[in-house]
Amino acid sequence: MHQAGATALTQLLQFELPDVDLLTVPCSCGHTAHFKELRTKTFLSVVGPVQIRRPYYLCSHCSKGQHPIDLELGIANLESSPGVRRMEAIVGSNAPFGRGCEPLKVLAGLEVTAKAIERTAETIGADVARRQQQEVARAKQLILPAVSKQNIPILYVLMDGTGVPVVPAETQGRAGKIEGQRAHTRECKLGCVFIQTTVDDRGRPIRDPDSTTYTGAIETAEEFGLRIYTEAWRRGWEWATLRVVIADGAIWIWNLADTHFPGAIQIVDLYHARQHLWAIAALLFPNDSTQQERWMISSQHLLDNGQIERLVNRLRKIESDNAEVVQKLSLEAEYFERNAPRMRYPEFRKRGLFVGSGVVEAGCKTVIASRLKCSGMFWTVAAANAIIALRCCLFNGRFESYWELASAA
Repeated sequence: MHQAGATALTQLLQFELPDVDLLTVPCSCGHTAHFKELRTKTFLSVVGPVQIRRPYYLCSHCSKGQHPIDLELGIANLESSPGVRRMEAIVGSNAPFGRGCEPLKVLAGLEVTAKAIERTAETIGADVARRQQQEVARAKQLILPAVSKQNIPILYVLMDGTGVPVVPAETQGRAGKIEGQRAHTRECKLGCVFIQTTVDDRGRPIRDPDSTTYTGAIETAEEFGLRIYTEAWRRGWEWATLRVVIADGAIWIWNLADTHFPGAIQIVDLYHARQHLWAIAALLFPNDSTQQERWMISSQHLLDNGQIERLVNRLRKIESDNAEVVQKLSLEAEYFERNAPRMRYPEFRKRGLFVGSGVVEAGCKTVIASRLKCSGMFWTVAAANAIIALRCCLFNGRFESYWELASAA
């Protein structure tokens, strides 16, 4: 059936000599290109290889040739049709490029190379990223997208970061986690926005189905702040009755929250805060798991009940002859003291709010890690950002809208 379709399409795309009034076409140099001859080209369509014969025009002023039909069909300077490129983009966003060849062969009968999938996925992803950046730039000028009035009880904004392995050229001058070694990753900042309307019969919050959208890139905190603000605005931040920002204790995140989401309820992820306590327990009792658990029971009780001031006092009263332990205890005490207003967990739970950032942490795994952190992968920042933009577009259910706009452009 594919072969029959390709044969039929080939017959349909055999253009005749142009009429007298179509012997010339405008040239980009401002002059006129004249019809010279009919030329053939083979490209890959969704039904297989197709050969087209179409008019060729040449400008005598700039010596530039053109095939106007190619532009109409979306194959100008390309080896595949828009339909094939759409398939390549989707498989290239979901799995390593080399693995995309087999699904296209088995499911669509198309023979494509891993390089073709890579080139297409990154090109389309870069275009998605470019359009997103245009929207962010407009938001920077306070030209925000029009959002119709909505009934949004609670809107959440969550932020996190995860490392993406990159080629050595992308980490020049950047220190790694191990002293004396260069960095091997660049941080991808990821944000997500979702809505909560109800709680269950036990008063626990329920995230609205299909309400989560993602946005992210390898970029500075300042750039990411505008990005997540734009996404939140698009999702109806203006119309939300209650607005909440949840994240771990990273200072850069709370600086962004203060800048772009003033007045929002800020919550430190409870489970991240518990990890800090476990780190302290391991520091105090390095070889005694029983003592660690015993210390954790009372300390976690203070944390879970929002008694952060008492917890800070407890940490500051711990004595040690080890200067390194004293220093780390001081840093941990400062962490809890600084985030005390964001750790009133009983109050947050009473209002039926989420107190964990699991949604964005899961996003770091499903949106970023599952595609960009596979074994042996090393990215350029440009290529990584293209795939991140493409995956966010797909996860957000906006790819078809993008494709329609891009095809019409």
